[in-house]
Formats: sequence, structure tokens, C-alpha cells
Amino acid sequence: MGRHCQLVMGPAGSGKSTYCATMMTHCQTTGRKVHLVNLDPAAEHFEYEPTIDIRELITLEDVMEELDYGPNGGLIYCLEFLITNIDWLEEEIGAYDDDYLIFDCPGQIELYTHFPIMRRLCETLSRLNMNICGVYCLESQFIEDKNKYFSGVLSAMSAMVNLEIPHINVMTKMDLIEGDYGNRNDEEEEDSDDTESAADKKRRKQKKKKRLMEQAMLDRELDRYLEPDPLLISEEAGGIHNDEALSPMSRKFQALNQAIVQLIDDYSMVKFIPLNITDEDSVEYVLSHVDTSMQYGEDLEPKEPDDMPEYE
Repeated sequence: MGRHCQLVMGPAGSGKSTYCATMMTHCQTTGRKVHLVNLDPAAEHFEYEPTIDIRELITLEDVMEELDYGPNGGLIYCLEFLITNIDWLEEEIGAYDDDYLIFDCPGQIELYTHFPIMRRLCETLSRLNMNICGVYCLESQFIEDKNKYFSGVLSAMSAMVNLEIPHINVMTKMDLIEGDYGNRNDEEEEDSDDTESAADKKRRKQKKKKRLMEQAMLDRELDRYLEPDPLLISEEAGGIHNDEALSPMSRKFQALNQAIVQLIDDYSMVKFIPLNITDEDSVEYVLSHVDTSMQYGEDLEPKEPDDMPEYE
């Protein structure tokens, strides 16, 4: 069987480490031999102890202290140092043939969109015969601000173009969105008792129908974020058909917004898969997309159980 790995990326606070821990738990439960690789020299706490850890090679604290760098410059220096000493990573990975690796990457967006560091890392992993899937995480709270959301869409698209590897985008923390949007309330769904009047029954049914319609509208609205709808940014800019009401400054930004819309529409690459870590089906759904993108399982060989039963 070949080697496979997930390269988990995304901005700071997007849930990358939580995603890695969730995948580690799920993979171990299903019997996969999985290992966590930490590429964040500033990381401090892990739910799972990393099998391979960049902090054994270099730490952000040492760089900041010895070279007097700030946190951002120091982190980039650490990753450049890793690429310069890539033989260290090759030696560490070499001991894990036929295993499944999950790389927890730093939350420095420039590493994926501006610098060639991560691309060179991907080239090294490919040279080691590893099938790679890039997983770009964006937290669901981004949809509260359309401008912030589209900056996330652009950064995800930039990472896809820059790295040139099989890639999926994951909308994390969907359990928070579902809670905000009002999950089904069991108390409200209970059947009425025999003493409820006809008028009360009618009002209850009307409320239920209204609630279901509102939920359906919210679901449709959410779909516009999972499959980015370019019209969202036009709506944020002040309306599509209301040019007369726009100020000169708004008109100026409208031209920029239209250019962004055109860019996203031309590439038509970004689509998000929702992830609710409290739902096993949701975790399995995301993992199945990752597996498909890097063809995991196509060369799996049947495994014999450790203890074969003895028959007389």
C-alpha cells in the first residue's frame, strides 16, 4: 500500500488542530494506522502527542530570542529552515511506510498564498511517493461577515492554485451555526394532549409550518456559502440594481467587488464541505472526500487478524 497524508491548512483559529484530533480519533476507531505530524513551531498543546514534531528541529521561541524576529517573521524563518533541512523530515517520515499521516500546519496564510515554502514541501512529499490531499479549513463564523467570508474564499483559491495538489475546503465549526439557527426543539414538537382546543392546535400547526419554512430558507441561504455565490458580495456592496443610491466611494468599491466576483466565477474552484465534529456521519463524509481525492484504499491489501482462531 502507498503512503497517504492530509495537509491541514487554514488561517489561525479556523479549527485545524481540532480537525486533526477529530480525524485521529475517527481513523483510529476504524482501524487505520494514523500519525500526527506537527509543522507548527509555535504550537503548545495537542490532544494527541505528535509522532513527528518540527519543534525537535527548531522552535519559534528560540528564533525570536536569538535572531530578534517577531512572531510572523520567526514562523516563516522556521519553515524555511525546515525546507533547508528537509532531509530531517525525510528521515522521520521514512520510518512510517504504509501509514496514514496528518500534517497540522501553521496558521500563517502567507505560507500557502505568497511564499513557495509549502509548495516545496508538497514536492518533497510527492518525491517520497506520498499521495497528498490539501485540506483548507475555514470557520463557519466567517459567514457572519460577507467581506471576511470572501477574503477566506480568495485565500482558499490562492492556496489551491499555488500548491497544485488534490484539495478540499472544509467549513469547520458547523455545530455552532446549527445552534445559532435554532435546531429542532423537542418540547415544541411534542404531540398535544387531548385537552388542547381546536384553536390552540391550529396556532401550533401554523407556528410549526412557519418555523419549518424559516429553517428551509436558512438552509438555502447557507448553501450560498458552501458553494460561494458571487452575488453575495454584490448584495453587501449595496445592491445589484440600485446604482443610483450608491455614493462615489461605493461605486469605486463596487468595481473592485465586481472584479472579485468575476475572478471567483472564472476559476469556479472553491466549494466547502460542512464539518460538524459532534456528528460521526459528518466526520465520515469529510474523510470520504479526502480519501477519494487521493485514491486512498484502491491499493489496500486484505489484512489477516492478529489472532487466528484454531479449529479442531
